[in-house]
Amino acid sequence: MTNHSAHDHTNHNGHQGHGEHTGHESHGGHAGHAGHGGTRPGGLSVSENGYTLEFHSTILPAGVQTVSFRVTGPDGRAVTAFVPEHEKELHFIAVRRDTAGFQHVHPVRDEKGTWSVELALEPGDWRFFTDIHPAGHDGTMTLGIDVAVAGPYDPRPLPEVDRTARVGEYTVVLDGGLVPGEASALTLTVSRNGHPVTDLEPYLAAYGHLVALRVGDLGYLHVHPEGEPGDGTTAPGPEIAFMAVAPSAGTYRLYLDFQHDGSVRTAEFTVRTTAPSPGPDAAAQAASGHGSHHHGAHAHH
Repeated sequence: MTNHSAHDHTNHNGHQGHGEHTGHESHGGHAGHAGHGGTRPGGLSVSENGYTLEFHSTILPAGVQTVSFRVTGPDGRAVTAFVPEHEKELHFIAVRRDTAGFQHVHPVRDEKGTWSVELALEPGDWRFFTDIHPAGHDGTMTLGIDVAVAGPYDPRPLPEVDRTARVGEYTVVLDGGLVPGEASALTLTVSRNGHPVTDLEPYLAAYGHLVALRVGDLGYLHVHPEGEPGDGTTAPGPEIAFMAVAPSAGTYRLYLDFQHDGSVRTAEFTVRTTAPSPGPDAAAQAASGHGSHHHGAHAHH
């Protein structure tokens, strides 16, 4: 898979799972997630709150592969009861550590608690994420694990910062930015062949789903869509609005899933955080003449 700025899932052989591309950046269902306050991202640990992500193998061959795993609970047994989030019990993301090869799919679980999903894997170091809400637990958590895919590794440079992504006939423009420690608005506007798309299709209870990963450690951010289909106020395009909190300064990769004409597509962006706005205390100091410029001026007397 090439690391282009966006891709159309309908063109990838063996990516049947992409037809179920997801957004697990939920509305109310994710209110209990530890990463939501912006204090830390999710997915940096293989085990959390007694729940552990266990893969049958963390060394895989390249190509289209079926991978299997389970989530064990505090009792050491495979978990078989989950609270659905955005219409699915578990949301799965695979991405190579150079941020190439992004896939967002939905595994199938058997009665014993083993999940299976088909992925298209190129050689290299990968990070797999599972977004889950075990029954009886007080919220959603994201577990992550490193997986090695055998073969000659050809790492790709990080795509340049760009506010425009193209995927087939579609163009997606990003407005807004990520601010460390502060909630900020992100708006993505979808057009097709130069015309605004005003009939986006609901996909897993939203018109769009956004995943954000911090470059360097792939810390995982939940990003919340604003509004939902059928609420009487949210239009089906061309704009899709989100609120996000960056846990730290840095560079992030954004992956937007949207559905139109029966197909789910993903637009990809590279963004850098912007400086937080001055707080009210700093603004008051500046207004009263007690800011840094005032003191600097006195140094000349």
